[in-house]
Amino acid sequence: ERSSRAATMAAGGAPTPLPHKKIVKKKTNKFKRHQSDEYVKVKESWRRPRGIDSRQRKKAKGLTLLVNVGYGSDKKTRHMLPSGFYKMVVANVKELEMLLMQNRTYAAEIAHNVSARKRKAIIERAAQLNIKVLNAGAKLKAEENE
Repeated sequence: ERSSRAATMAAGGAPTPLPHKKIVKKKTNKFKRHQSDEYVKVKESWRRPRGIDSRQRKKAKGLTLLVNVGYGSDKKTRHMLPSGFYKMVVANVKELEMLLMQNRTYAAEIAHNVSARKRKAIIERAAQLNIKVLNAGAKLKAEENE
């Protein structure tokens, strides 16, 4: 553990995620609603076919696949970002400090409705606590050179 901590500090202070198993997605394309390609009024968002004679519900050959539990992700990598962190939405500095001991497992994402002034305070505190902020560049104005 000592060597990993030294490696973490050597890389500019940015936390590295804990080692984890490879993230495998069983199905990367979306499940589309039946006949959403034929009618504008039928949106693409998934709805289970429930008709008594529905070909898709009966799993006829050549039709789109039905959603079922077998397509679920591995419990250990579910909701994990490609970087290896899990996302935690924070709205203030107090919420950020909950991640102090979990800085190699969770990365902070600043909520969309946080002002630029409070964002700046959150980002500064995250740097002190060595917590990765996913959207640190959002809503930042270019500082004027004096």
